[in-house]
Amino acid sequence: MRQKNSFGPATPKQKRARATYDALLQAAGELLAEVGVDRITTNMICARADVTPPALYRYFRDKDAVLEALGRRLMERQNDALKAWVARHEPDGIASFRGNTEELLRATHEVTRSEPGAMWILRALRASPRLAHIRLESHHYVTDLLTDAYIRAGSTLPRDELWRRLRLTVEIGFAVDELVAEDDSVRPGEVFEQTAKLMGR
Repeated sequence: MRQKNSFGPATPKQKRARATYDALLQAAGELLAEVGVDRITTNMICARADVTPPALYRYFRDKDAVLEALGRRLMERQNDALKAWVARHEPDGIASFRGNTEELLRATHEVTRSEPGAMWILRALRASPRLAHIRLESHHYVTDLLTDAYIRAGSTLPRDELWRRLRLTVEIGFAVDELVAEDDSVRPGEVFEQTAKLMGR
């Protein structure tokens, strides 16, 4: 039995299979943080997870498939933070969304910061043509979710126009998350505060 994600393909639901799947992803994330995308191999992942190669290939066809699953997991966790934020602020309307943008930026970054190998995952999603669709699917999903929330909260803009505006906002938000995760020369609090002011206008 397999469970469908909010976007993307299904992941194992059976307890034992899910434990193996999660152990492989955890090992892969840790290794990415240590050696990067170019040096990581499926054999290294198996050794770190204490899993045989045939067990890995039951779930992943190759290294790119592991990276794809890591990307989807990161996007899902970021999306969960967004859903919680929407649920908190939707009852108070659009002004509450705009006034609490910094909170969302910080929550998204906290997810990224806590994910093993997140920076390498994000780089792979941008650099590899085989993986770029994951990022785009997630960003479209987020834009759809926000568009629906803004309409429920009282937006009078035509849906297509609202979607286009929010799509740009979503891209800015994720770009800021990557900036803070990758560049030690910036001050996260300052970046989040300034970006929230721009996005809340």
